[in-house]
Amino acid sequence: MKTVNTLIFLLFATTPSLAAEAEGVPPPPEAYCKWEMVNYSIPAPLCGLKGEALRGEKVVANAARGNCLACHELPIKGVEAYGTIAPPLSGIAKRLAEPQLRLRVVDSRHLNPNSIMPGFYRDPSLINRPGKGYEGRTFLAAQDVEDVIAYLVTLK
Repeated sequence: MKTVNTLIFLLFATTPSLAAEAEGVPPPPEAYCKWEMVNYSIPAPLCGLKGEALRGEKVVANAARGNCLACHELPIKGVEAYGTIAPPLSGIAKRLAEPQLRLRVVDSRHLNPNSIMPGFYRDPSLINRPGKGYEGRTFLAAQDVEDVIAYLVTLK
């Protein structure tokens, strides 16, 4: 009986943390790296980070993270459903350089103030009424953004 009581205690003691993870509660905010726009681009990688294309592809395809497929067509194997309200991204690296892509992912409102694309690395102090749990944080981590950029530059 003692074992059953211990298991019940463990179940109830750990349920809130498991529920929080399941609900997508983000980890504590990371330090925000200031970036500089030059000629409608961000020349330097965020926080001096280097991106990895394979991780970036996972971010753009993940509905709980980048969710790029909700609006953009992307050449990702096995994905047949995608949004059509934004430009297709196949061949984007032929049209835009890496620094230009970075600005679009970080905060496209610098190019078009009416853009509905989220600013994935917008200064948290500029985000008006962020969702619960997102106060003081960016939508994606700097590493995630650089991974997405590394993936996008492969789309030639």
